[in-house]
Amino acid sequence: MDTVPVSGRIDKSISEKLNLLARATARSRSFLINEAIKTYVDEQSWQVEAINEGIKQADQGRFASQAKIRKTFAKYGVNVDED
Repeated sequence: MDTVPVSGRIDKSISEKLNLLARATARSRSFLINEAIKTYVDEQSWQVEAINEGIKQADQGRFASQAKIRKTFAKYGVNVDED
């Protein structure tokens, strides 16, 4: 895997915890930082992709029916009044 240097600042308390974790897991700080950033980026990317897909469907006029909305809300105990 190709790597590139990245620079940034973190809170001292996080740095201290990172040091402890690195020692406890016998992993480098760089490895742990890479894993943490990868996890965050993957989670955020998934959300952005889902939002963009929803916008695309809305632009195409593809919306949930009133019946499906009522059923979904009812599943969570929310009563949807008709207008």
